[in-house]
Amino acid sequence: MVFSIFENMERCTPEEVQRLLPLVPEEHQAIALKFKHTFGQFATLESILMLKELLAGNGLVPEDDPLHFEYNPHGKPYLVNHQDVHFNISHCPNAIAVAVDSAPIGVDVERFVAPSESLLNYCLNEDEVQQVKQSACPERTFAAFWTKKEALFKLRGTGITHELRNVLTLLQPNERLETTLFEEKKYAFTLALTTH
Repeated sequence: MVFSIFENMERCTPEEVQRLLPLVPEEHQAIALKFKHTFGQFATLESILMLKELLAGNGLVPEDDPLHFEYNPHGKPYLVNHQDVHFNISHCPNAIAVAVDSAPIGVDVERFVAPSESLLNYCLNEDEVQQVKQSACPERTFAAFWTKKEALFKLRGTGITHELRNVLTLLQPNERLETTLFEEKKYAFTLALTTH
């Protein structure tokens, strides 16, 4: 498993989007330009370049491969010509993360934001809600829970399901979560891995 995190979000400008566009295959240029806002365009382009670098740099995919994506029924992308290579991408206003593995993988990044009461009750079970409320930094604790859940759903390729509130209590024996809190940049990062 290899991953990369990009934090230089000051580069998220219309000028940088124009610079990055010709560096990615046309398929991904079109995906990026579907976003109306600069952030979506920039995050899409930067994440594709990060993915290309991880794949080529680790000898998994030739450098000139166009990285043609298809999507499972829940929207999880996979590489059509390299289905033995698994990857996942996530971005938030504070960071972009890309991870690659030989087994299914999920990744999520989320900035620290104060959750509303309704969001807490929608996303978390009662024990998790209490942990957030009792935390010295509720924003950080919520982001940790959210990235764990999101990365796990992305690992499984199911999209967010009705199990959202209790998914962490339903962790399978071959699933592992690794969460890092970046205090200075104010975001949480979780990798969901399949153990071999």
